[in-house]
Order: sequence, then structure tokens, then C-alpha cells
Amino acid sequence: MSASQYDEFDRRVRRISRRQTRLSHGYVTTVTDDGMIVAKPKRKRNGTTLRALAMLVLVLMMFKGVLHGRLGAAEYESRVATLASGSIIEQAGAVVMSADPLTVLISDQVSSLVR
Repeated sequence: MSASQYDEFDRRVRRISRRQTRLSHGYVTTVTDDGMIVAKPKRKRNGTTLRALAMLVLVLMMFKGVLHGRLGAAEYESRVATLASGSIIEQAGAVVMSADPLTVLISDQVSSLVR
């Protein structure tokens, strides 16, 4: 076998190996116009990342609401003010933890359930 034939064979083996790796993560079969069944790799979806981010925001809002309801508005604001007077990271935490209308709404709901 000459060097050019070996290079061509090596390229084909690498291409087949890459395709097999992609197909191992899932595939969809389709039938072409001439009746041949072709397997194509499934496309990756990025919905998982968006779903995880939405879940994180939801949990944070629930945490803020429960904390606001348990401590009371005055105590919660004093703790956020204490947090705002700290380092840059604590100041960022104070911005995130500041009471917003949704936090107050969740707090009211939690307070009515607890009492």
C-alpha cells in the first residue's frame, strides 16, 4: 500500500470513527427518496441550561420570600443594609437580596400560611 493510499484509508477510518461517536449519543433514522435508511445524529438541545437557570431564579425568589416573611420587613431590611455596608461581594448580595414586589407578595403568602 502506498503512502497516499494509506493516508486516504486513515482519513476514512477517522471520519467513520467520528460519525460513530456522534451516533452513540443518539440518532434519528430517516428514509431518503431512493428508499435508503440513513441514521443522523440527534441535535443537542440547550433547553437544559435555560431550565436550570429558571429553576435557580425561582428557588432564589422563594428563599427571599420565605426569609422576608419569617423575619419581618423591618428586620429583613436592616440585615440587607448591613450586608450592603460590607465588601463588594456582600454589596452584590445585598442587591440580589433586596426586597422587590414579588418577594413581598411571596412573603405575604408565606405569612398567611404560617399563622
